[in-house]
Amino acid sequence: MSRRAKILILLILPVLALGTLYLRTLVRRGFLAPAAPAEPAVRARLSQAALESGNTATQSAVLYFPSYAEGKLHAESRSLALASSDTDRIREVLLALLRGSSEGHDAALPASTEVRGVFLTADGTAYLDLSGANLAELEPGIESETLAVYSLVDSLAANIPAVKRVKILVQGQEAETLDGHVDLTNFFEPDPNRIAAAAP
Repeated sequence: MSRRAKILILLILPVLALGTLYLRTLVRRGFLAPAAPAEPAVRARLSQAALESGNTATQSAVLYFPSYAEGKLHAESRSLALASSDTDRIREVLLALLRGSSEGHDAALPASTEVRGVFLTADGTAYLDLSGANLAELEPGIESETLAVYSLVDSLAANIPAVKRVKILVQGQEAETLDGHVDLTNFFEPDPNRIAAAAP
């Protein structure tokens, strides 16, 4: 073997050794490092915290909670730190509904429901993407599911004038029903007839 070949081998061997070590490091980082948590529940809590931390001034909002026994929606006033963006306001109203009634009315949706995303189009259609796993916890029946839907629709329309109608998605997809009864292929417009008259 010539002297030139020996020198070339001596130069290549350290480069190969360093390359092998670097490759091992990349493989370990890629396969052994713990994955960052990306669960929907974690994202929802972070979104809620971000929305609340960015707002200090509160505004009066009206939320509509169902009374399944009466078949009506009941208004409750809340102080919410509503954002300037209509999309953020939609999310804030939904999160407030998920916290539940403070006056003993029924829940609009199970508290464990996750708001996966919201979107508002130029024509005033609000798209709500909800998690599907917990919707089975809804009060069963066409009447209760209908009230649950209009609790969302009427609450959003009351607090965000830009919202003219609502489309509900489940897990990012159009679903046939909410939990076997209400047809979710429709768009829902506010229905004041479902709201109980205010007590004199």
